[in-house]
Amino acid sequence: MRFGSGAALAPIALLLGCAAPTLPPAPAPVSSPLPSAEEAYSGAIFVEGALEQGGWLRGRVPPGTARLTLGGARVAFDSEGRFFAGIDRDAPASLRITGSAANRQTISRDLLVARREWQIERVDVPLRGSVPSETFMAIRRPELAAIEAARARRSDSAGWLQTFVWPVKGRISGRFGSQRIYQGVPGSYHSGLDIAPGGSGAPFVAPADGVVVLAAQKPFSLEGNLLIVDHGMGLNSAFLHSSRLAVKQGDRVRQGQTIGYIGATGRASGPHLHWSLKWQDARLDPLLFLPPMP
Repeated sequence: MRFGSGAALAPIALLLGCAAPTLPPAPAPVSSPLPSAEEAYSGAIFVEGALEQGGWLRGRVPPGTARLTLGGARVAFDSEGRFFAGIDRDAPASLRITGSAANRQTISRDLLVARREWQIERVDVPLRGSVPSETFMAIRRPELAAIEAARARRSDSAGWLQTFVWPVKGRISGRFGSQRIYQGVPGSYHSGLDIAPGGSGAPFVAPADGVVVLAAQKPFSLEGNLLIVDHGMGLNSAFLHSSRLAVKQGDRVRQGQTIGYIGATGRASGPHLHWSLKWQDARLDPLLFLPPMP
């Protein structure tokens, strides 16, 4: 947020020429019992945040917590008991958060998760897809491996504690969670927030402190010049389609620092910033981290 005793013997005075006085019996030794398991691990898990699909929560566990889970997923916490966790776009109506002590005693609470009404477009054409060629996959597999490895890295950044800022200002051209349904068959939903400032070359900044865990040295096939920043506690940002990057892998960045420039590299229909947020495997809505755009 962060025994034992004995009784001293009473002195006995021997008086010359007199019998020793009669003393009351010594009291039985008193010991302070060790606290029970329930007393040793008690309290509540404090939680605050955007408790809705695509949202997030921060909180604090009581002293003595050895393990924390949310919906079965392991949640890290710092030396002060503070933690961060994300809520996936398709999370169920409730998630159980459970703290466990070393003696296996647990405390739990159920968190209600508000359902979102996503921007859904239904089209009366079949979902069309094509099997990627082996030539394309020979390029794509190393890219996917690099992304997975980057998102598995954990830094000591405390950016997760900050109120995020807008990386760039402009027209919102794509919203997180939006999706097309093709004759009843759902396509992939949009995994981030698209911001179009109006042309290439505008700088964008770090929305929170972090450590660069991936800075593409050449454009990826879909993401273009890809940048991933770890904000700590398993939370990371990915920025796609940059014209160029202003930082390199391993750099520590500060909130508000320029980290790249808007572009249309990779698979993009025009210049914009695609910003996505993930906590572990959960995809999160960047709008739920931000104040209104100035």
